[in-house]
Amino acid sequence: MTNQDNKLAQADPIFGFFRELSILEQLSRARIERALPDGMKASHFGVLNHLARVQKNTPANIADAFQVTRPSMTNTLQKLEAKQYIVIEADPDDGRGKIVCMTDKGLEARNLAIQLIAPVFSDIVENVGIDVFTSALPLLERVRLYMDKHR
Repeated sequence: MTNQDNKLAQADPIFGFFRELSILEQLSRARIERALPDGMKASHFGVLNHLARVQKNTPANIADAFQVTRPSMTNTLQKLEAKQYIVIEADPDDGRGKIVCMTDKGLEARNLAIQLIAPVFSDIVENVGIDVFTSALPLLERVRLYMDKHR
């Protein structure tokens, strides 16, 4: 086996791992979006979920957290603001800056979304088993934590 063949053989499980994650993300996003209330998109739910953990944040920090462009995040935030799920206020510490906060209506929408999403995956749990998820979670968290730290 040549050095190049050896490198390809070593990369195969890594490529396969991320390929499977990518496919799972696409499939799960489609399931989730079919279940979300009030025309909510997965990106909207993601921002609401983020704001449930991080009470106040700037649009730039949220864009960075989701690794999307600022104009893209501005579009998402405008849609959430139009539904009164968030408010965007002037930053009292920075006259030019903005602060994003989730409203009570936004928290209710996020909580409803979680309730509606839960049954979406019940058939998978019934057929694959909860143990698959339980055993995979620490491994996925380990990879995510490393990648998050080394953006």
